[in-house]
Amino acid sequence: MLGSADGRIRRFSYTGGARLPFHLALSLGMALLCCPALVQAQSVSRPVVQPLPPAASGELSDALKALARNSEDVDALIAAGEAAIKLDDIDAALGFLGRAQAISSDNPRINAGLAGIALRQDNPVRALQLYDEAEKAGLTMAPYAADRALAYDLVGNNARAQQLYKVALASGEDPQLRRQLAMSQAISGDKPAFEATLLPLLQQQDLSAFRTRAFGLAVLGETEEAVSIAEAMLPEKFSDRIAPYLRYMPRLTRAQQAAAANLGKFPDATKIGRDDPAMLAFGDTEKAAADDAASASSVNMEERLVPKGRQLGQKTSGEQAAARRGAAKIAPGRTAMAEDSELPAISPAQPSPAAPERPKERPGAALVKADTGASAEAAPAEPVRPVPEEQVKMQSLADAFSDFTLSPRDSAPVVPSGAVDLSKFEAPREKPAPPPKPKPPAHPSRNWVQVATGKNVSAFRFDWKRISRKADGLLDGKTPYTVPWVEANRLLFGPFPDLSDAQSMVKSLKEKGVDSFTFTSEEGEKITPLD
Repeated sequence: MLGSADGRIRRFSYTGGARLPFHLALSLGMALLCCPALVQAQSVSRPVVQPLPPAASGELSDALKALARNSEDVDALIAAGEAAIKLDDIDAALGFLGRAQAISSDNPRINAGLAGIALRQDNPVRALQLYDEAEKAGLTMAPYAADRALAYDLVGNNARAQQLYKVALASGEDPQLRRQLAMSQAISGDKPAFEATLLPLLQQQDLSAFRTRAFGLAVLGETEEAVSIAEAMLPEKFSDRIAPYLRYMPRLTRAQQAAAANLGKFPDATKIGRDDPAMLAFGDTEKAAADDAASASSVNMEERLVPKGRQLGQKTSGEQAAARRGAAKIAPGRTAMAEDSELPAISPAQPSPAAPERPKERPGAALVKADTGASAEAAPAEPVRPVPEEQVKMQSLADAFSDFTLSPRDSAPVVPSGAVDLSKFEAPREKPAPPPKPKPPAHPSRNWVQVATGKNVSAFRFDWKRISRKADGLLDGKTPYTVPWVEANRLLFGPFPDLSDAQSMVKSLKEKGVDSFTFTSEEGEKITPLD
């Protein structure tokens, strides 16, 4: 029964199947009334979280739109180059900044962009030089403080790097910059500042912060503590690989420690503890002098611990000479004994035989015997037997070898008749097989010309037709290709045998009003023809 709007009772019947007992229906209704969340849970859907593209992708897209309107827009070219640097596309960044430099060579933003490229090409010295040139030209350097700070860390100037890290963090919190600042403080030996800077990230359970803490403690000399942190906080596959490098950290220079902790790049074994001399122009000379003084102090302390002077019981050269002179004056009839040696005992049961007449000793013989027997116990002197006269007379060297003759060296060997002289034959030697030629790579590095970018590859067909018409025959017979680029794709044609040929094509297309630039694919990078 249901109540109608006019207050009358309206009766209806259910014929769809078995009826639900009244007490069960009442219980179910009360449960739904008491727990409305159960009803809402059936209809509430959870949002699907998708990772957003990096902000640099949007910056690059805006710059490309501006270039589509005006290909000579220097600000748009520089913005595109800076966005490509953030996306780690160094080739594209060089292309954009190179075109901007050809139009406006004195723009300081171009030097700042090229400095960012040099830093990512492991050349911090050149990066700092370009940053200095841009600053002298009047460019505001605050937007470049983060990269400039890392460059100073990579040349060992931690004090200047920390100043710039704080400037960069003042414009907005960045966990990566905070980790780099903490690592710089650890390298400079400031453990309290290192721990204070890293504490907020550790409280957020940031695994990268625990990795930075491990490297920082290793630099500070607490290697075993660093290894234990890595084993406890990092995944096993990472901790096992990182432990040997943590033990190497104290042996590196400050610049090498910054490269290892921030970039994961360790020096070769021959360069451990040695910096490039070019870094001295930007390094922290006061800190380096202090390190050298501490090293020299430790060396002097080690030298003080080395025992000096003659050993206990060792006689001086004057005392040894006096002993040798005394040995030379031994009375006739006695054998010269070693210095400080004991005389052999004579058995009383056997009478000592009469000493035969000895041949005269040549001068200095006693001295030689005293020197050679200085460290060994003297043996009893054997009686000297007289030598027969017939043995004393010796033959001369010529008489001894008078019957021995040699054939002349230059005479040819005598070959018996009927024999074969094997010396005239040269034995054939097997030549090693030449090594097989290496197979050419499936996708070698080649030179291309890029004419467009976009996310939809299928739309490239219409773009290619439109660009071909605008090129006025320059693209006739050319095959378009595509290659992925970050979250978009490149539209290319080529390849060209040389980079100069690709640049000539870019110049020709420019005359037709078509914007393009060169692109060099890396070895192994697959270039796909456009269907």
